[in-house]
Amino acid sequence: MEDKPDHLLVLVHGMLASPSDWTYFQAVLKRRLGCKFLIYASSCNMYTKTFTGIEGAGKRLADEVMEVVKKTESLKKISFLAHSLGGLFARYAIADLYTPNASSNYSENLSGSSSTKLKSLSSSNRGLIAGLEAIYFITLATPHLGVRGNKQLPLLLGVSFLEKLVAPIAPVFTGLTGSQLFLTDGKPSKPPLLLRMASDCEEGKFISALGAFRCRVLYANVSFDHMVGWRTSSIRRENELSKPPSRSLDGYKHVVDVEYCPPVLSETPHFPPEAAKAKEAAQNEPNIRNTVEYHKIMEEEMIHGLQRLGWRKVDVSFHSAFWPFFAHNNIHVKNEWFHNAGAGVVAHVADTIKQQEKQHHSLSTFLAASL
Repeated sequence: MEDKPDHLLVLVHGMLASPSDWTYFQAVLKRRLGCKFLIYASSCNMYTKTFTGIEGAGKRLADEVMEVVKKTESLKKISFLAHSLGGLFARYAIADLYTPNASSNYSENLSGSSSTKLKSLSSSNRGLIAGLEAIYFITLATPHLGVRGNKQLPLLLGVSFLEKLVAPIAPVFTGLTGSQLFLTDGKPSKPPLLLRMASDCEEGKFISALGAFRCRVLYANVSFDHMVGWRTSSIRRENELSKPPSRSLDGYKHVVDVEYCPPVLSETPHFPPEAAKAKEAAQNEPNIRNTVEYHKIMEEEMIHGLQRLGWRKVDVSFHSAFWPFFAHNNIHVKNEWFHNAGAGVVAHVADTIKQQEKQHHSLSTFLAASL
């Protein structure tokens, strides 16, 4: 059992991608983390399967993870590392894989007494993911707040005319997934999927599942990412974006800042009548005023839900890279030759996971010695 892996690290690729996108990243992780990690690159949502909707992709991912867990009896812990749209697939999947602790409900505890809130953060009360202890949930350039808002899709250069046009035609090219990213999925009276995923609801315990992880980390490109904007990938409001440092952290080129944002007690996200009205207007008449007004309401509600958990936010800037406009693929080194500017980011992710693993081992040793 000594040499068998006990920690499953699931890698989830983004839109129109495949497990091969992780070739470089996976090699670095294996070299730095060692044999106790089983590093598995998901293959259930390759290429055009990413257009079939977040729910379907998330459920396929959950099924795939369970198959891996069943085949590897030595596993005790699980972590997720996802790029772009894959982060949303992973968020849906973990809700499907989540098993609450019989004596605790994370979401309910967040609105309880102070002592209960603290108790809900302890490992014995977080619940399990795929029957395993959940350690890290890490996303790289994931559109957690969708892509419909003003300047949320940098590819459109912030041009209002283009932002107005793209929403109604998105489903034509990207299927159900496109409408979900632009928050126009479903009937006007029904909350969009991404809003539902910012809370615990009948569809799944989305916040409780995220809360099961010991640590949640957001890597976000501050500029030059023409697919996913800084605000949506770092779960921040516009007024929370400040000019990032220009210098990289020592040893991690292009990683410019790390900030821990503690949980913020706030109301559960809701879908008020004015939101339903704004959604209907955005669907039927997607002009600038309607789309901006609707997304502004939804974005604030999603932030309310997601900020109920603590997040470590890592800002990445490729402004000095030879090919800064490849930021979206640089951040996970999709191709070792074209996107190797992200090598420092990959090293930072690997060392972050390794550091947490060492801290957990030290704590376990200390507790065992105390008994």
